[in-house]
Amino acid sequence: MKKIIAIIPARYGSTRFPGKPLVDINGKSMIQRVYEQAKKTAGLHHVVVATDDQRIMDAVLAFGGEAVMTSDMHQSGTDRCEEVLVKQEIKFDIVLNIQGDEPYIDPEQITQVVNCFSDENTEIATLVKLIEDEEELFNPNKPKVLIDESDFAIYFSRAAVPYQRGVEREQWIDKFNYYKHIGLYAYRADILKEITKISPSRLELAEGLEQLRWIENGYKIKIAITDTESISVDSPEDLNAFM
Repeated sequence: MKKIIAIIPARYGSTRFPGKPLVDINGKSMIQRVYEQAKKTAGLHHVVVATDDQRIMDAVLAFGGEAVMTSDMHQSGTDRCEEVLVKQEIKFDIVLNIQGDEPYIDPEQITQVVNCFSDENTEIATLVKLIEDEEELFNPNKPKVLIDESDFAIYFSRAAVPYQRGVEREQWIDKFNYYKHIGLYAYRADILKEITKISPSRLELAEGLEQLRWIENGYKIKIAITDTESISVDSPEDLNAFM
């Protein structure tokens, strides 16, 4: 049986929303809500918050959660997860990287990503959801994913890909299934250690999407499709969805 650790990276500093992990959502901090949702997932052996701020560390310990202090020099949540993995005394097989800004993440979505590793070819796994709204399709802040016949990612883009020649833009969504990326990742432990040593790639720098670094270097990302709409908090205005 594979041993699985779920890590929730949580930074205090944020350009758009400083202190976001500690914001109150219906009587609990956001980081507590994410943590508790993750703990509901069957099959996880360990859930821990990875942070670079003592205030978040103290808040997690206060509600009875587990947290690890990490470097403040990390460029991504992936790097923060790798540091936590290295610090563990137990050997884990799969590492989950759970976004710290989705307070009501569905445990079933976490299970879907874990189940991707029943395919022995899976090195990294993530979620997508069918796009049903034209505004979302052409929104560069909603990365799109192209998927092959074996449910592995071909490419991630902020653009609506593929381009449909000879078809009016307003008809694109009716002529092709476009999927948006849901930012929940899982990695084989050995693969996580490898990808954190790779320098940013050309495609990553062009699109501003870290996962393109992995694809450009030959790593395979397995895709699971979810029907659940997850709500993330990127700015204070997004909190209105929970009030």
